[in-house]
Amino acid sequence: MTAPSLAKSRGFDAATVRRLLPVYGVYVALAVLVLFNIAWTDNFLAWNNLRIQLVQVTPVVIVALGMALVIGTEGIDLSVGSVMALGAALIPLYLGYGMIPAIALAVVGGVFVGLVNGGLVAFVGLQPIVATLAMLVAGRGIALVVSNGKYKDIRDKDFLAIGTDAFLGVPYTVWIAAVLAVVVGFVVRRTVFGRRLLAVGDNRAAAQLAGVPVKRVLITVYVIAAVLAAIAGVIQVSRIGSADASRIGLLIELSAITAVVVGGTPLTGGKVRVLGTVAGAFLMQLLTATMIANNLKDSTAQMVQAVIILVAVYTARERRTR
Repeated sequence: MTAPSLAKSRGFDAATVRRLLPVYGVYVALAVLVLFNIAWTDNFLAWNNLRIQLVQVTPVVIVALGMALVIGTEGIDLSVGSVMALGAALIPLYLGYGMIPAIALAVVGGVFVGLVNGGLVAFVGLQPIVATLAMLVAGRGIALVVSNGKYKDIRDKDFLAIGTDAFLGVPYTVWIAAVLAVVVGFVVRRTVFGRRLLAVGDNRAAAQLAGVPVKRVLITVYVIAAVLAAIAGVIQVSRIGSADASRIGLLIELSAITAVVVGGTPLTGGKVRVLGTVAGAFLMQLLTATMIANNLKDSTAQMVQAVIILVAVYTARERRTR
């Protein structure tokens, strides 16, 4: 048997690689990066360093989970960073009445933005990028109005404990992200709503003919994405101890989209890879941290990330057209 035929018989032909790369590529890349750091980065396995990496990536993971659902419907949500800012701006308004009312108000703000986004997409018929781009601008504007454009310190100890305390040595914020990832994964794989979401993303017209309540699914997806963004805003405020509507959530939509795409969820919809999204967020976070730890400029990390995004999108596109 010749070498090419032997390789093909063992499943190593080019077609197999193209098929597996979008699914497993992010895990391979993450494993290689971890091994590189173990070998070359000082104190990489020290718990303090790992804890920092986990805490820093948590908001991106939470926002990316919602983004993955939106992209699964062949949509996009550019307003998530503004939702984080709005949630951050709303927290100080009710924090004097207790932590729960303050968090609830931030979540309600997310629900409002999600309803607007979903309504514009489902009922008005706007393209998701247009609808959410409008809310990207309007949402942060509302946040700045609510906060009077002022930076506000947070001193409530119970609220700050969310971002600073730990359970079994693991920060609360990491536990929150892990629970949300499990819940989103369960929703996508095990519920009727998850199947409807994927059907809408795969073929909206066919889903409509099959009796799927497309408009309701779209609105729900955008509400979930906005609520998750609001939760990420709450976590960010509790971690840094201040509410700054002008900076919180800035450009996080790009990080979230990157995590989703690198994690194997195609921009064409019809699939949602929750675990891949989490791995994608960790990959991009660790890539930046690795370059900084090895004295490379942040601009270099951004260029490498851009190349990774292009490869991920091209691979997914090639797979879709076959």
